[in-house]
Amino acid sequence: MFKAEQFIKENVEHLKKTVKGKALIAFSGGVDSAVCAELVHKAIGNDLIAVHIDTGFMRKNESAQVKDLMKDLELNFKFIDASKQYFTKLKGVIDPEKKRKIIGNLFIELFEKVAKKEKIEYLVQGTIAPDWIESGDDLRDTIKSHHNVGGLPENMNLKLIEPLRDLYKDEVRILARALNMSVSERQPFPGPGLAIRIIGEATQERTEIVREACFIVEDEIEKASKNESMELPWQYFAVLLPVKSVGVHGDKRAYGDVIAIRAVQSIDAMTCMYSEIPNSVIDKISTRITNSLGEKINRVVYDVTHKPPGTVEWE
Repeated sequence: MFKAEQFIKENVEHLKKTVKGKALIAFSGGVDSAVCAELVHKAIGNDLIAVHIDTGFMRKNESAQVKDLMKDLELNFKFIDASKQYFTKLKGVIDPEKKRKIIGNLFIELFEKVAKKEKIEYLVQGTIAPDWIESGDDLRDTIKSHHNVGGLPENMNLKLIEPLRDLYKDEVRILARALNMSVSERQPFPGPGLAIRIIGEATQERTEIVREACFIVEDEIEKASKNESMELPWQYFAVLLPVKSVGVHGDKRAYGDVIAIRAVQSIDAMTCMYSEIPNSVIDKISTRITNSLGEKINRVVYDVTHKPPGTVEWE
């Protein structure tokens, strides 16, 4: 049985002995990076600098919420708006593996600039077991390259520290609860963000569409969970497909895009079952998406695929 208090004590002591100098943590605001930051902060205090990069692919109001979280945790932090750089780098890129590696490489470039200025030697990441298992190696196929694994350049100048590397998501949540962290039950959000919830090119316009659709999916499902109409899924979001279909907007023909709703139940992210969302909730989601996004979206579908054969995210 996983013992959170023992893990915290042993890791903080190990980090005190291992990290000799300043460290930088890639802080997304999710449970993995937040727990990681808390452990390292306990070990080296303000010698840890938390860096949050707004890639332009964050969820609605997310970067502002992450700033507040870093303040609440009393972290020494920096905020970087790199959205223009990311949209430029991903222009014309369709292949999901290329997206992930471009995103990961640019993360490291930006982190290394901060590290050089602040004379930092260590890069801390909230990598967990499913990240490196799915990214593949000499013995495993690559399911998908996680940006914090497959996106790391071979000539990286920073020494890598990954305190949660051998843990699964359920164990990280246990740690977060033991540390009394507000993010303990926060649903997972991929490091590459909304860029991989857009099948095809992740333009700024398409990102705004999926951002609003994700917000609606989250809002309606969370409201339904609060009034006990359904169980809150482990993860739930929208995906923008590279498919157009004919619809009707007002009394005119519309040729719009398609949004897929994805909601799953899981424990460790290695396998999952699709969540059964009541028809009344799907109806509210569909109506809000098609009304708020006008002629851009005219069809909403619901994904009922388990993992395997699918993955949680579509890319």
